[in-house]
Amino acid sequence: KINDTLDVWFDSGTTHWHVMRGSHPMGHDQGSRADLYLEGSDQHRGWFHSSLLTGAAIDGHAPYRGLLTHGFTVDENGRKMSKSLGNVIAPQEITDSMGADILRLWVSATDYSGEMAVSKQILQRSADAYRRIRNTARFLLSNLDGFDPAQHLVPNDQLIALDRWAIDRALLLQREIEEAYEQYRFWNVYSKVHNFCVQELGGFYLDIIKDRQYTTGADSLPRRSCQTALYHIAEALVRWIAPILAFTAEEIWQYLPGERNESVMLNTWYEGLAELPQDAALDRAFWDKVMAVKAAVNKELENQRAAKTIGGNLQAEVTLYAEEALVADLAKLGDELRFVLITSAVEVAPLAQAPAEAVESELAGLKLLVKKTGHAKCGRCWHHLPDVGSHAAHPEICGRCVENIEGAGEVRHHA
Repeated sequence: KINDTLDVWFDSGTTHWHVMRGSHPMGHDQGSRADLYLEGSDQHRGWFHSSLLTGAAIDGHAPYRGLLTHGFTVDENGRKMSKSLGNVIAPQEITDSMGADILRLWVSATDYSGEMAVSKQILQRSADAYRRIRNTARFLLSNLDGFDPAQHLVPNDQLIALDRWAIDRALLLQREIEEAYEQYRFWNVYSKVHNFCVQELGGFYLDIIKDRQYTTGADSLPRRSCQTALYHIAEALVRWIAPILAFTAEEIWQYLPGERNESVMLNTWYEGLAELPQDAALDRAFWDKVMAVKAAVNKELENQRAAKTIGGNLQAEVTLYAEEALVADLAKLGDELRFVLITSAVEVAPLAQAPAEAVESELAGLKLLVKKTGHAKCGRCWHHLPDVGSHAAHPEICGRCVENIEGAGEVRHHA
């Protein structure tokens, strides 16, 4: 028996000395610190404490710049996992059945400051979110086919207005993601990236640009403009998800166009995103209003589809009865408003002219009237237009498509 009992955590508490500066030097000179100490919340009285004491004694300060603690895993009912209860889920079982990235996504989506609930149902939700992010990346890559950034990248001041907004939105999001990573708020990274894929991209931007991608000339400005935006967004997105969805990010990286090094992990944040000019005619506030209008229109179109009034959105002709300020804003898009709303025709009129059958929308100062078009369907762009069949050589398509096939191509300014 001896009386000189050392603290039980002394060995681990001195790793900043005998590991980082000894057996496994990390380039830390005397007096330097580790970037982060990571352990469970029980280590405040253990490893964290002994490291703080020994670091302060040797160097005069803590051996770490940052300290991160996490809770422990429980089942969906909040019970501690144990073999006797049969509620243990082995990480290897998850990676074998779902893949490592889904397990990593669950970790990132969980607030680790408290207990972390995990179950097969919870993991399935992570799998659904993963597929949404992956499918968004897949859409970006598939629509970059034939795009060479060295030849086809459109300068920012020549981009279509909607494309400039999409790049600006990605830049704003990147700043938020950087801050979240710096503060180890991984659940914020997950939620922001997922919401971006679901709302701004999937629910708005990507839907709108499909017409431009598939109907305008292969090398036209409208198509190359949106490909430029897709390229910038993809370059940013793959870096956002790399620390979490490591394997998926590497896979995306291999298929992105343009010259690049061998791994996404060897790169920092993407610097090609450009901010929307403050004096832009169609600024952030404008596009926020347009998104709100589109959401209101989508809801009514869904109601009309459910009532069998229309089949698809392009069978609809919509009249928007709006307050004066909103009428002025929507007028800025001109005929291109129909491409934003993905309908065959759109008219904008003062709110006072709204007939009794106009439907009140969730957006204040906006009423809607949807009717089924009576025009023929273009076999190429699927829009129902009065000039379908007016060209003798192309009796099944509209004049816009004829122009895109045989002429100089349509001009787009806004969408």
